[in-house]
Amino acid sequence: MRLRILGCSGGIGSDSDTTSMLVDSDILIDAGTGVGNLTLDELIQIDHIFVTHSHLDHIVYIPFLVDTVGFIRQKPVTVYATQATLNILRQHLFNWHIWPDFTKIPDTKNPYMRYEVISLGTVTELNGRKIIPLPANHVVPTVGYQLDSGNASLVFTGDTTTNDALWSVVNTIENLEYLIIEAAFCEKKRDIAIRSKHLCPSLLCAELEKLTLKAEVYITHLKQGEDELTMQEILACAGKFKPSRLLKNQIFEF
Repeated sequence: MRLRILGCSGGIGSDSDTTSMLVDSDILIDAGTGVGNLTLDELIQIDHIFVTHSHLDHIVYIPFLVDTVGFIRQKPVTVYATQATLNILRQHLFNWHIWPDFTKIPDTKNPYMRYEVISLGTVTELNGRKIIPLPANHVVPTVGYQLDSGNASLVFTGDTTTNDALWSVVNTIENLEYLIIEAAFCEKKRDIAIRSKHLCPSLLCAELEKLTLKAEVYITHLKQGEDELTMQEILACAGKFKPSRLLKNQIFEF
C-alpha cells in the first residue's frame, strides 16, 4: 500500500490543509481540504472514501469531489462510515439544503454516490488491502483506521483523546509499522483539549506509554501558530518514541 498525505493540519492557510490521505490511487481516508490538491484525473480514480467522523475538516471535500466527477464516472463513489456518522451526513450535509443528495442523482438506481455502513473491527478488503475501523474517543461518533497491506500495518487514530480501547486493539497488531496520532493543542490549552476530546502533549505522551509495540510515530492535526511549540513539548515528554511531525505530501509505503 502507498499512502500519500494530502493534508494533516488543524486548519488552513500558508499551504496547510486539513486531514485527508490517499491510499494508492483509489481510496481516501477522510476528505478534508487536502483533497483539493488532486488533479481531475486523480479525483476520477477515487472509488472509496473512509470517513473517521462528521466534523467539517474531515468531510468538506466529499460534496465537491462527487459533484465534480460523478457524471464522468461509470460507478458511484462509495462513502464508508459508521451508521451514526452516515446518519449525520444524510441529515446535515447531503440533505438538499446544504448540498444535493447524490445517492439520488441522477436517480436511486444509478447514483453518483452510495453509503456503506462499517463497524468497529469489521474488515473491508479491497484488492487485498484491508481497512479496519478502530475505537476513537471524540465529541461525535468517531473511528480510527488500521490499514493492513499484508506485509505491514499503519494505524491512524483519527481525532481522539485518551482511549484505552484503542491500545487494547493496537497492541495486538503484530505487523504494526506506523502510528499516526493527533495532538491538536499545545500544553497551555490542555483544558480545551480535554473539553473538545483532543490530545495535547501531556495527554499524548501518557497515551503513547500504553503502546507496547515498536512503531514509527507521527503527529498530525497540529494547529498553525502553535505547531512548533506543540512538537517541542511532545518531544520533551515522549521519551523512547521520538515522534516526528506528519508532513503534507509525505509518502508511506508498506
